[in-house]
Amino acid sequence: MSHLENRMKTSLAQIQPSDILAFNQEISTIDGIVKLTLGEPDFNTPEHVKQAAIDSINQNESHYTDSRGTAGLRRAAASFLATKYHLDYDPDSQILVTVGASEGIYSSLTAMLNPGDTVIIPTPIFPQYIPATLLSGGKPIFVDTSADGFILTPEKLQAAIEANRDTVKAVVLNFPTNPTGVTYSRAELTALAEVLKQYDIFVLADEIYSELTYESAHVSMGEILPEQTVLLNGVSKSHAMTGWRIGLICGPQAVIREIAKVHQTAVTATTANAQAAAEEAFAHGQNDGVEMRAVYQNRRDFLLAGLADAGFQCASPKGAFYLFAKIPASLEQDSLKFCYDLANTAKVALIPGASFGPGGEGYVRISYAASMVDLQTAVDRIKQYVAQKG
Repeated sequence: MSHLENRMKTSLAQIQPSDILAFNQEISTIDGIVKLTLGEPDFNTPEHVKQAAIDSINQNESHYTDSRGTAGLRRAAASFLATKYHLDYDPDSQILVTVGASEGIYSSLTAMLNPGDTVIIPTPIFPQYIPATLLSGGKPIFVDTSADGFILTPEKLQAAIEANRDTVKAVVLNFPTNPTGVTYSRAELTALAEVLKQYDIFVLADEIYSELTYESAHVSMGEILPEQTVLLNGVSKSHAMTGWRIGLICGPQAVIREIAKVHQTAVTATTANAQAAAEEAFAHGQNDGVEMRAVYQNRRDFLLAGLADAGFQCASPKGAFYLFAKIPASLEQDSLKFCYDLANTAKVALIPGASFGPGGEGYVRISYAASMVDLQTAVDRIKQYVAQKG
């Protein structure tokens, strides 16, 4: 009998399939359940963007593109980033088009890390940075931000760097943050940059939710610290294009050149007609996200009020489309057990906070990328559940 599975890459033994996706799949079988689980915009891709892809297909643009992405898309992306976030990237040498921001995470960390390197990851956070680090032989260094309003403070950043000074290669910043919806102000980013300038390390700034910020405009780490920042962005959230799989990596020319080697080896190039759609989104849909953002903000405000009535306290969400809510003390504090019971008893599906690393236990993530009808139903059911269980 063959045992070839025992000869697979050893770092894979540290990695498990996504528990978020597994939980979502399992509870999806419950009849009548309202799911506020995944970060999937419930809007359709704008019509003019879809038409650009159709035109691309009809024009037989069905061949390999430049591995870096089409010239038109890279120029449109550079213009979009300059207009929106005061970023200055040369489309010919500082922008790389990827298969979503997810591939951007993988290709960037693979290019950066050698075995034994460490990556500082503030938590709770979207967990994909962790397996990407482990697969390269690196080690995640978690910094729990739950006591600091779910932001990484300069003091904790410097302490983490100093404690791992011989090995630290990068720090991850994801903002607006999945799962908390918290983001960073210009002053907070500048304070972090003052620490980072002291060290020869990368900043992997995942800003995929940059167009979904409320009350104040998004400020990019690429503007504050361009010489050390590798910026991730794309059209998935801003233009409701998750399935099109178009992301961006931007950064210093010499760094992008090296990341491009991993990208080319992994995927050759992204899909031609999807790139045509993304070019249209960046070039002629710079404000497509404004209407979506207004709807998301209304949903956020409704949920904040409804959950407060039910006894949940939430982090201060200023972006993305998530609430990170503290489970009331009278209820089960094991977030996985709580979510299973809520799903089976009240038919409302949320994601356990423990899935997002240290500081997440005792919380649940709630996605409001869902209809207002579903949100109203969910709030009513949660209130009834708390009244019965509390």
